[in-house]
Formats: sequence, structure tokens, C-alpha cells
Amino acid sequence: MKILLIHADLIEWSPTKKAIKSAEEMEKKEGRVENALVVLASVEKRDEKNPEAVAKNAVKEILDVLSQIKEKTVVVYPYAHLSSELSSPSVAIKVLKDIETELKEKKLSVHRAPFGWYKAFTIKAKGHPLAELAKEITAEGAGAKKTEDIPEALKKEETLVSQWHILDTKGKLHKIELKNGELTGFDFSKHTNLRKLAMYEMAKSREVKEAPPHIALMKKLQLVNYEPGSDPGHFRFMPNGRLVKKLIEEWTTKNTLDYGALEVETPIMYDHEHPSLKSYLNRFPARQYTIETPNKKVFLRFSACFGQFLMAHDAVISYRNLPLPLYELTRYSFRVEKHGELAGLRRLRAFTMPDCHALVKDIPQAKSEMLKRFELCLNVQKGVGLGKENLELAMRFVKDFYEKEKDFAMQLIKKWGKPTLIEMWDKRFFYFVMKYELNFVDALDKAAALSTDQIDVENAERYGITYMDSDNQKKHPLILHCSPSGAIERVIHAMLEKAHMEQKAGKNPTLPLWLSPTQVRLCPVNDSFIKHCEEIAKEMEKNNIRADIDDRVESVEKKVRDAEVEWVPLIIVIGEKEKKSGKLAVRFRETGKVEQMKIHDIIEYIIAQTKGMPFRPLALPRMLTKRPVFN
Repeated sequence: MKILLIHADLIEWSPTKKAIKSAEEMEKKEGRVENALVVLASVEKRDEKNPEAVAKNAVKEILDVLSQIKEKTVVVYPYAHLSSELSSPSVAIKVLKDIETELKEKKLSVHRAPFGWYKAFTIKAKGHPLAELAKEITAEGAGAKKTEDIPEALKKEETLVSQWHILDTKGKLHKIELKNGELTGFDFSKHTNLRKLAMYEMAKSREVKEAPPHIALMKKLQLVNYEPGSDPGHFRFMPNGRLVKKLIEEWTTKNTLDYGALEVETPIMYDHEHPSLKSYLNRFPARQYTIETPNKKVFLRFSACFGQFLMAHDAVISYRNLPLPLYELTRYSFRVEKHGELAGLRRLRAFTMPDCHALVKDIPQAKSEMLKRFELCLNVQKGVGLGKENLELAMRFVKDFYEKEKDFAMQLIKKWGKPTLIEMWDKRFFYFVMKYELNFVDALDKAAALSTDQIDVENAERYGITYMDSDNQKKHPLILHCSPSGAIERVIHAMLEKAHMEQKAGKNPTLPLWLSPTQVRLCPVNDSFIKHCEEIAKEMEKNNIRADIDDRVESVEKKVRDAEVEWVPLIIVIGEKEKKSGKLAVRFRETGKVEQMKIHDIIEYIIAQTKGMPFRPLALPRMLTKRPVFN
């Protein structure tokens, strides 16, 4: 039996017609329930062997979740779409009725939707880490699942002993320790976020106990929402969310190609038994999705490494071609993060990862190239509104590499200009000898790695990647692993969390102007000025500006207020005075100021503010009355 547990603000359903002849007849078919644990359930063929045990184990699982979310109401909802191997209708109804009966015996309020009907339904999930849970129930036990393939690197990571330091801008290494919940060894009084990053990394706990603020914001702005029809950690991007995501993808790709990378495309799934791939799986600390195809067992990639390395293996490469950077924007990469670690867009299971590897000759060339890529990363983050003041740098070293390359570490520190968190290992556990990460610390003091780069000393040999050197000898290169932005979804998370924290500090939350789904909102005082607004909007469109029109029958005050709620950067009211004079009162969201400007001045201002950034037209109809509402 498969169940999807959703902690919901609301669920309502209404049967439309029978899906099977033996559809269940119930006295009350329609339903509406607020604040409940909704149990979407598919009873399977294998459950027919012992339906009573399956029902009992399902109840145990439901009670466990209820105790965690502090809820007393349950909705049992037949949902055939969770499985392709369904039981007979008679067994399914029995199991669902048994679940209902046992839950009622526990003094719970229980509702059950009718079995065997097509139903129109609406569900509104709450936004917290336990709001959506997928479970597999067997006769043997609640929550029983297939044995998980856990890479050796992940097992080692959980037992890894690290030494932690702060490297300051003068080159002094301060050993830090976590004692009784307090950090010692460095004065963090002027480096609050660095302290939070160190606490988060040293505690090594990724569990999330409350919903990060960006989840409410991504829903409110109609950008992103959970997808209940998929696995947890997978999201739907509505039109405005897709616009923002696409623009960040284009910005990251543009910068990476300008740096000199060669863009490629590779498959999303690979043979689990391929010798090189299988070996690498156990060297990378990430859980993977596995799939049984008609021919073999495969896994979904969690980075572009697999495809790019196989491509490099088959390429003819000379020392003259090095450094050789390859780039792919993976849509998507997949990692099976633990349930309790999933946290909106910060930590998810399907994500868009810009991956730029570079084949380099040796350590000197690796260092030179990494410095260039560090500038690439800083520029990408700056473009999305995340400057050095919003980020913290962490570097991780094998101890002997650090001792040899202290000067290189200081080169990065000088470019960064702030003290940096250092993790040190006595010996090499993974395939790299050093890596750095640009981290964003969110409103819950959780850190998310964005841009990163690594020096890989293993995988060229593992994959048989070679180049012909100047002495006519084949040699293995080193490989740099860089994501110039980090996962695109995480970048959106960081932008929204930053906006939330700015709002807490008394500022108006905003997105960067070039990323705002609507850059200019035109608010006619009545219908007679809609045509003039259209003329202005068309003129702005010619200049790559996203302008829309609030043509609703609402007061000007409400139109302005709603535009503020949508974080529209420039709001302009159009009436007789504005039409005659050509001077428009422009309300700037970021500052709250109102300035009198002519149309061409507004256009020039926006062009100057968005110069060099990607552009896409409105994702929704220009007229607000033509727009659907997305959830």
C-alpha cells in the first residue's frame, strides 16, 4: 500500500461520475474538512495476502504522524494514482474501511471519501517539513521500504572527524571549537553570519523543525509551490516563477560561456553497474534515485559529472587544449535528501544545477583557473543581488595540501576580503583535496552552499580521461568541479530569504529589477485611460521592459496596494493630469519615494538599471483581468 500524507489547511471534494461499476455508494459523497491530515491511499495487489495487517500498519504510521503535527482530524482519500499495481476493489474498500474504523476507535475525527469515483477536489497544504510525507506500507511493518543504496562516501561523511578554524585576512589560522553550544577561539562580534555558518557546519545537523520564511513568500508571489502529485522535494514553477528561474539560468550560462566554457548536454540517467560510474557513486556523498528499466538498473544523475567525464574520456585532448572547461545546465539533477532535511527551495530532491568542470594539467594550472572561476562565481551572485555582505566563504582542505598551498588559500581570502571558515581533514576521504563554497545563511540560521569549486585528483584516472602532453606522453589531468551559482532553486531561496530579512529590518522587500516578473505596473484611474496605458506599455515593451496594466474595476488605492503586495518595483497611476502633461508620478517600491518623470526618462532609468542582464517578456497576460490565479 502506498500513502501520501498531507497536513492540510483545507480539503474539499465532490464526486463527478463513477470510475468503476462497483463504485462505493455512501450517504454523504461530498466533503469539506479544515485542518486535517489527509491520507491519499492506493491499496495494492500485494496487500491482498494480508489486508488486515496492512490496515493496522497504516494506522500505526498515521498515528505517528498525527502525534508529530498535533492534529486530531483525518481524511482517508482513495487515490489510485500512487500505484500501477492496484488491488481488487473489494480488498481496497475493506482496507480503507478498516483504517477508518481503527482511527475512530482512537477517538479521532475521521472522514472518508467514496471509493471508485472520479472526484473534483481542492487541497491546500500547510508549509512545513512534515506537511507532505510519502510512505510505503506492507503487511510486515509500517513505513517499510526497499533497502536504500547508501554510497560509501555518505557513510564516511557521517563519521568524519574535522578540525575547524577561522582564517583571517592577515593569514592567521584560529582554531575554533563548539563547547556547550558556544563557539570559542575567534572573536565573532563583527562577523555574525560567519558565526552562524560555523555553528551550522560544526553541528552537522541538517534537520529542519520549522518552515523557512521563503516558502510563504514563494507561494504568495505565485512563483513556486509544492507538487503533491510527485515525490516530496519536487516543485511546480508557475509562469512568474518560471520567468525568474529562466532568467537566472540565462544569467549564469552567459557568464560561464563568457569565461570560456564549452556548453554540452548529457543524459539524466546512467547504468548503475558501469564500472567507472559505480565506483564514483561510492565516492560522492549523495543518495541517488534508482530505476529498473526493461534492460538494466539505472540511477538518476545528481550532477553533470557522469556525462561530462564520459564525454571527456572519448575526446582527443592535447596539452594545448588545457585548461578545458565543459559546461551543462542540468535540468534536472536528483538527490534523495532525507525527509526531515527537506526545506522548501533550500534543500530539495530535484534541482537545476549549472555544472562547469575544467580539465587542467597540474596543481599550478588548477590554482590559476580556480582564481578565474572564483571571480566568475562572485559576478554571478552579485548579479542576482547577493553581494559579499550577504554571503560567507568556507574552504575545506586535506591538511597536507593546505600546508603546501597556504599562499593559494590567502589569494582567495584577499579576493574575498573577510575571515573565512576552514574545515581541515588529516587525510583525504573524498576525491578532492580542496574545495570552497559561497554560503547564504537564511532567517532560521541554516546555511545553503551556492557557488562552489573543487580540485579533483581521482576521477580522470577512474574514467580513463587523458591528454597528450608536450613530451608525447599520455597523462591524466586534474578536474575542477564548479557550480557558478549553485542550484538555481537555492538562489531563489536565498533571494526570498534576503527579502524577508530586509522586511524584518524595516525595508521594503524586493527582487532585483531585472528579475521582477512585472517591472512597471500601470494603474488607470478608470477605464477611459486603459488605451493610453496600452500605448505606454507597448513603448516600454519595445525597450525590453515588462509593463502590465491593472484594468480591474477597483479603486486606485487598492490597485496601488495590490501592486505593492506583488513587489512591483515601479507603480504609475495614469489619469487626465498625467495624460495631458506627459509627466508621470512614479512610486519606487525600494525607497518608497514618488518622483515625477516623463516616459522616456523612466525607460532610460530601467535600461540603465538592467544593462547587461538577460530579458524575457511578461510571463502572464498584460491585462490583470485576463490572468488566472495560480496556487
